[in-house]
Amino acid sequence: MQGPSPVSSDAPASGNRPNIVFINTDDLDTASMSFMPKVKSLLTDQGTSFSNFFLNVSLCCPSRTTFLRGQYAHNTQVLTNGGTNGGYARVHALGLEQSTVATWLQAAGYHTGQMGKYLNGYRKDDTTVPPGWNEWYGSDDGYPEFNYRLNENGKIVQYGNKPEDYLTDVLAGKAADFVTRAASGTQPFFLYIATFAPHNPATPAPRYANAFPDAKAPRSPSYNEADVRDKPQWVQGLPLLDEKRQAADDELFRKRIQTLQSVDDLVERVVTTLQTAGALENTYIVFSSDNGFHLGQHREVAGKQAPYEEDIRVPLIVRGPGVAAGRAVDALVGNVDYAPTFAAWAGAAVPDFVDGRSFAPLLANGAGPAWRTAYLIEHYTEGGRTARHPGKTTHAAKMKTGKGGIPEFHGMRTQQYVYIEYATNERELYDLTKDPDELQNSAGTASPMLLGQLSTRLADLVKGAGVPLRTVEDQPVPALVS
Repeated sequence: MQGPSPVSSDAPASGNRPNIVFINTDDLDTASMSFMPKVKSLLTDQGTSFSNFFLNVSLCCPSRTTFLRGQYAHNTQVLTNGGTNGGYARVHALGLEQSTVATWLQAAGYHTGQMGKYLNGYRKDDTTVPPGWNEWYGSDDGYPEFNYRLNENGKIVQYGNKPEDYLTDVLAGKAADFVTRAASGTQPFFLYIATFAPHNPATPAPRYANAFPDAKAPRSPSYNEADVRDKPQWVQGLPLLDEKRQAADDELFRKRIQTLQSVDDLVERVVTTLQTAGALENTYIVFSSDNGFHLGQHREVAGKQAPYEEDIRVPLIVRGPGVAAGRAVDALVGNVDYAPTFAAWAGAAVPDFVDGRSFAPLLANGAGPAWRTAYLIEHYTEGGRTARHPGKTTHAAKMKTGKGGIPEFHGMRTQQYVYIEYATNERELYDLTKDPDELQNSAGTASPMLLGQLSTRLADLVKGAGVPLRTVEDQPVPALVS
């Protein structure tokens, strides 16, 4: 198949506007970053890491929709991966693709490209290219690393099971080709690379299939938690992990970090290609994940969607012009902030519906601007209610559970704690400065006045949207008193 032509030379000149490359992994937990030495040397050591980067909904389609739109899930109304309240079909039906970070940057004169995973439920035989993308290499739904199809600019291309067909490597090659061509043109470019790795079934490239033979899933203090009487009923009902289950955790962990070696290679190839093309110094490279991942913490079998740190906190690393090297920022940043940040870098207009804010000012040395004090986290049941009713402090008591038996919840993450309200009227409250592993739920011992203040603060976050929501995020939060 003939590849795309070079970027148009009659497009608006880029001036000093930067290029943007966003590398978005799938289900990458923070702990696994220690197995990615190339990311460390090429991005972490050369850029800024965000130690408090959180996800509004730790689930693929809602998270990715939030990235595209800069809205919390209760405002996109894309709450799950399918059913009546989630997935690609709902995104498409709601017309959300008509205004995304891709359309904003394209309108601002950027040459845009997407490759890899798009949204859950994206049809395998669909030759449609969503609005905003000049180049499109959308993959099958279902997480295949071999024997998959790509929609390559409107044409379905079949890939096989040879080593060179390994999807992460194919994406690396296409990214290198895109960067080489785009850097030779006069437009700035925006490239979105979305890998399946390390998502289940976590298929490694053949060259890494035997790597890390002795690696085991981390045994943090919350792994296979012995006493869960303080936890909500959905956790209390989980059995202790037996030896067979723990062995399965270890095997999955090895496969996950094996798949990440190819992502490490992809990052290296992108950086090397940018450098060869003379574009590295004027390109922001953003590396992150759409979800976190738990593997045995609090007795949970492998998965996500829980309100605990392993699921809601993911890596965020940024390298680029003016970004301080080797620096860490602890401001509360989240996936709702991607779109407005990219737009700020590009000089693109941002619609009023956007809930997030640009974290660009946090990247330079110095204290940075005043910032949010609380970040909203949510979880919904596929096909269930579309949103929590604004102003209510609790859900109906009816148990509404999704995969893993987790009831619907809303919560907020602050610098000090996480506070959760479930559809079952249960609550969780953890002081993370003293209990980082979330072993002791203090909701049962906290004062009613404090719980009332937290619930009111959470309700204000849930019913907010756009600029008013950003104002609510900045308000002081009640202090925990031990």
